[in-house]
Amino acid sequence: MRKYEDSIPLKLLKAREVTMGFFRPVLQEIPLTEQQWRVIRALDEYQELESKQLAEMCCILSPSLTGIISRLEQQDYIQRRRSPEDQRRVLISLTDKAKTMFETISPTLEARYQDITEQFSRENMEQLDKLLSQLCQIKP
Repeated sequence: MRKYEDSIPLKLLKAREVTMGFFRPVLQEIPLTEQQWRVIRALDEYQELESKQLAEMCCILSPSLTGIISRLEQQDYIQRRRSPEDQRRVLISLTDKAKTMFETISPTLEARYQDITEQFSRENMEQLDKLLSQLCQIKP
């Protein structure tokens, strides 16, 4: 058995906490949770998605996503509409308020990425990105 400190899941959790330390303060000012931000970030990039697609893309369980979507809708950050091609499908997209907020906060978050890169190095960031992408492709 590996030593406790050598556990890959533990190291990934610790690395997540370190990196989120750069982003949490910015999100708390909005205020949004990390999960809410992931939903907004995905919708900004993909414009319109179904909740099942959002759940998979954002690594959020469907029951949790239901509450997140409801809260974002109450905050006027997202809107839902039925697909004109298939009335059973509900499509979720950002409101103008969310798009404005996203455009306002994105430069600050990008600056945080730069802070990480300065401390970790561009080469390490590129290598980490490549390795994590490869790790995500393996099957249990």
